[in-house]
This record gives sequence, structure tokens and C-alpha cells, in this order.
Amino acid sequence: MIIVNTDFVQGKTIVETLGIVRGNTIRAKHLGKDIVAGLRQVVGGELKEYTEMLTEARKESMQRMEKEAKALGADGIVNVRYTTSQVMASAAEILVYGTAVKLK
Repeated sequence: MIIVNTDFVQGKTIVETLGIVRGNTIRAKHLGKDIVAGLRQVVGGELKEYTEMLTEARKESMQRMEKEAKALGADGIVNVRYTTSQVMASAAEILVYGTAVKLK
């Protein structure tokens, strides 16, 4: 599966547009890691607990989007975009979406 954030795939021709596909997840860290991140916020530096959480969330969202595209018979996904939103304190949603296509 070719996944790009452009509206084309270099060297390929889009022969059919299958529709929008998406994947999302909502993640939160457990209280212990939340406390550690809060302390780190006081002294400065990367909040590794949240970096890890968002990295996992992006990966899961991409897998879900790709699964949806495969179910449509797609060869690729173009115009891929990410968005994130805070659902509640210490919980974030990652949404990834794009257009499933058949390529030649």
C-alpha cells in the first residue's frame, strides 16, 4: 500500500477514486506516567511519556486507515492528513484520513 500526503503518486496514475478512509484512536497515559510528566513540565524538557503516547496513537490510526482502504480494494491512499484533539485532560484523539485510490 502506497501512502502519501500529496494528491498524486509519482510514476503512477490514479485510475479510480474509492473514497475517504480514516483511522483514529483515543489514548491516555496512566496516572503514574501523568504525574512524572507533570513533574518534568516543572523543570523543562521533553515530555517523553506523551511523545510515546502520541507515537503509538499515530501508528495505530495509520494501521486502521490502511485496513479500511484495503477493504475497499485500494492500492494507495493520497492526500493523507493528521489531526489531533484533546478529548479530556490527559487524553488525546489522533485522526488520520485520506483518499483511497486504485493505481496503475
